[in-house]
Amino acid sequence: MKQISAIYWLPLALLGSLATPLAHATQGHPTPPAARTFDFVALGDMPYTLPADYGRFEKLIGAINQQRPTFSVHVGDIKSGSTLCTEEMYRKVLTEFQTFEQPLVYTPGDNEWTDCGRPKAGNYDPEERLAVVRKMFFPDHNSFGKAKLALTSQALTPAFAAYVENNRWTTGNVAFATVHLVGSNNNFVPNDAKGQNREFYERQKANLAWLDAVFAEAAAQHRLGVVLFTQADMFNPAKDARDADGFTEIVAALSRLTVAFGRPVLLVNGDSHRFILDKPLLNPASRKQVLQNFTRLQVPGEADVQAVRITVDPSQPALFSVQELVVPGN
Repeated sequence: MKQISAIYWLPLALLGSLATPLAHATQGHPTPPAARTFDFVALGDMPYTLPADYGRFEKLIGAINQQRPTFSVHVGDIKSGSTLCTEEMYRKVLTEFQTFEQPLVYTPGDNEWTDCGRPKAGNYDPEERLAVVRKMFFPDHNSFGKAKLALTSQALTPAFAAYVENNRWTTGNVAFATVHLVGSNNNFVPNDAKGQNREFYERQKANLAWLDAVFAEAAAQHRLGVVLFTQADMFNPAKDARDADGFTEIVAALSRLTVAFGRPVLLVNGDSHRFILDKPLLNPASRKQVLQNFTRLQVPGEADVQAVRITVDPSQPALFSVQELVVPGN
């Protein structure tokens, strides 16, 4: 592991109009005695290219190790969409994942499988590559990293035994979960005439059931908040209107479940490679006001090999606060 000479945190308070609470906790629910303040780190869309990005990725891992977060989460895209989808490439990233001192949880991105049919990626069958990713990256129900975090997988439910990548855990009375949603329109093909959307519809069914289960557990156990991790940027207005087809039902479910939960919900995604903190969902009751207890955090990536640290503080009404982890030179 390469050591770095300096890092610095960019507090949210320095980000101008984004310096606002992420969400407001519901009143009337006292903080459980077990609740505590802790940090976790989110990163994604890295390392993209060989060999240059691996040195920068190792510097970032060193910075994260120095900060000793409770855990970190990689939100997918462990390679460029135009690099080969080989087991050798996957094993290289797996080796890097194991150098995290604290637990690291991972959810797949489109570059690992959906985009592997591209000529530059090797003309692979995407679903065959997905099977390889599941086998290599999810051999058991534990995180990566030198310290392990026990995870509860959706695969424990017989009807969804294939979905080993959807995992949840609880820290500090906050519910955390990964949800397998990816860029490239979530592997949905508009006007499909060849039956290509079978995988999409099956995974869509699993993801909707998983979201219901995560929020049901959070409500039943009076969790202080819910944090979701996924690769796809579902809120990019620059995308073609057809792209909404791959996410429309998921976004509607997120809105419904967030309203019913009534406490802070934070969704962390990658995909578009730029740091964004916003409130992209409208309140379904008015369609004009934003849904205040839902916040989206998009992590940097690709050319910017940086990360984001999130602090969970049950004593604060906002519950979550955000800082960028900036490694000079990355």
